[in-house]
Amino acid sequence: MTFSDTQEQGAAGDLPPRLSHRQITTVMSGLVLGMFLGALDQTVVSSALRTIADDLHGLTAQAWVTTAYLITATIATPLYGKLSDIHGRRPVYLAAIALFTVGSLLCGCATSIYELAVFRAVQGLGGGGLMSLAMTIVADITTPRERGRYQGYFMAVFGGASIVGPLVGGAFADRAELLGIAGWRWIFLINVPLAAAAAVAIMRVLRFPHRRVRHRLDHAGALALAVGLVPLLTVAEQGRVWGWGSSRALLMYAIGVVGLAVFLVVERRSGDAALLPPGLFRIRTFRLGVGLHFVVGIGMFGAMTTLPLYLQLVRGMSPIAAGLATLPTVAANLAVTLLTGRMIARTGRFKVHLVAGVGSFTAAMIVFATLRVDSPLWHAALGMALMGAGLGASMQTLTMLAQCEVPRTDMGAATASVNFFRSNGGTVGTAAFLSILFTTAAGSIAERLAEARHDPAYRRLLAQPDNAHALTGVLGPGGGVNLEDSAFLRTLDPSVALPFLEGYITSMRIVFLTGAAVSLAAFALAAWRVPDLTLSDE
Repeated sequence: MTFSDTQEQGAAGDLPPRLSHRQITTVMSGLVLGMFLGALDQTVVSSALRTIADDLHGLTAQAWVTTAYLITATIATPLYGKLSDIHGRRPVYLAAIALFTVGSLLCGCATSIYELAVFRAVQGLGGGGLMSLAMTIVADITTPRERGRYQGYFMAVFGGASIVGPLVGGAFADRAELLGIAGWRWIFLINVPLAAAAAVAIMRVLRFPHRRVRHRLDHAGALALAVGLVPLLTVAEQGRVWGWGSSRALLMYAIGVVGLAVFLVVERRSGDAALLPPGLFRIRTFRLGVGLHFVVGIGMFGAMTTLPLYLQLVRGMSPIAAGLATLPTVAANLAVTLLTGRMIARTGRFKVHLVAGVGSFTAAMIVFATLRVDSPLWHAALGMALMGAGLGASMQTLTMLAQCEVPRTDMGAATASVNFFRSNGGTVGTAAFLSILFTTAAGSIAERLAEARHDPAYRRLLAQPDNAHALTGVLGPGGGVNLEDSAFLRTLDPSVALPFLEGYITSMRIVFLTGAAVSLAAFALAAWRVPDLTLSDE
């Protein structure tokens, strides 16, 4: 039977076609390029974000660069599920790549940290569809038990991007200029040829038959969701500046709560057209899957944002060195992802891997919380290996949990919902963790400086011309500290820099302990509430 024959049968029947392994891998060859595009962009930025923020004079506002992307990707994700049901997977996937490419070009032209955040939001509108639609298509053409095998390939691609991304990002960030353009701008501009290759591949291999679904697009739900999420995520990032109980923060809380309440009402009235169909939440495994995705997403994105800051701010690594230092995470993630996928395909059981994965991630947060300024690199590498293994075992199994009892007719909405809740968790984790870090860092550094100034030897070092020049604009009146630009740490005498580094690590310890508490809650929920199911082979 040829591929086209299989397509014709699928188009005529009620269910998607059953494809051979060779046919599935042909389809996936196009999907993985799109996923690689999105994954590479995330990891490229993470290792160079400090350099970008310093160049644009917005270190403490850097959370906006990540948060803006996640906000728009989060809101767009459920829309892609519906749009692909209506118009087909391929044209919607190509539209996602096009939006992502336009956003990348704009990011390469940004002149301020806030302008970059706006352009990252455009990029997120496209990025929201890259992983969601890829996972939906795999669910369309595989059985529940087979998904572990093929989703393992996706995670392997993600791991490969994680290896290449920090190295490429670090290499660009370390270059002052390349072809007359600032090195870090190439981090975004490189997406253009990659997007072109992904688009060509998708057009050639993604010819899965589409049976049009007569849905109306839930515009009211999308608007209410945006009104609910944007204010809450904004106050999560700006609360440290405004004050958590300030009038502006209270207004954001109120608007967000009202927006989410309206969203729930709209969704109940929208029926099948709802962005997040209420009927899905009557399925226990789906509720558990999306809930755990949200909680694990908080810790995952929070840790992935904070760890590069430890390596670069506290350990003094260059972006490329920090990228190389994260290889234990990538290696563990890649190995455990592939092993877990094969074991699930063989046995059909996934709970043990899910619980072990969340437990490993919790242990990683605890290891990170014990880091010091002078900790050996193997100490951080241990935590990275535990984190990579935990994510490799848990992320694909959480997706399987959410999908395993969902009817095929609702698979698009269900998969979009999984990515929606993971992105929401990631947005909350990134904004909240960086907010905690920079809210407490200035006070912690000021305390360490006050203690150090009691030592006459430290005061003499502080008064030396080179150190005094490096600290110009950093130390304010009354013991205040300006953390908008961390470049001064590169030229400061190590003995003078020590109170700054100790202050940063104290704040990072609070962040990682918070992540450990969140992950521990997810571990308890997974261990006690997730049913020990055997996945179907049909």
